[in-house]
Amino acid sequence: MLPELKYKDNDLIPTIIQDVKNNDVLMLAYMNELSLRKTLETGRTHFWSRSRGKLWMKGETSGNVQIVKEILYDCDEDTLLIRVEQVGGCACHTGSRTCFYRSIDLAEADIKE
Repeated sequence: MLPELKYKDNDLIPTIIQDVKNNDVLMLAYMNELSLRKTLETGRTHFWSRSRGKLWMKGETSGNVQIVKEILYDCDEDTLLIRVEQVGGCACHTGSRTCFYRSIDLAEADIKE
């Protein structure tokens, strides 16, 4: 039985994907109820592509699949955190291990304390 999640814009819920072994944040994607159900049924992550307007399974073309180990949801019931075993080296479509491989230089950005 699924919890009462709060799907927002276009019936989507933001979903953070985290490596279960080292806690690295691998990616952020969006799920609808169908993709969450497919994820639960198969044990592999499925998402809703906003750009293509269709359901997709992570790794269906690259082979870099994600085996679901745990699914958590936040206190507001509007964000998911899925802890996975990343099979294949890349979670990012660019070929990087994680989608979060770039940073903003805080010194250059002149961030005030």
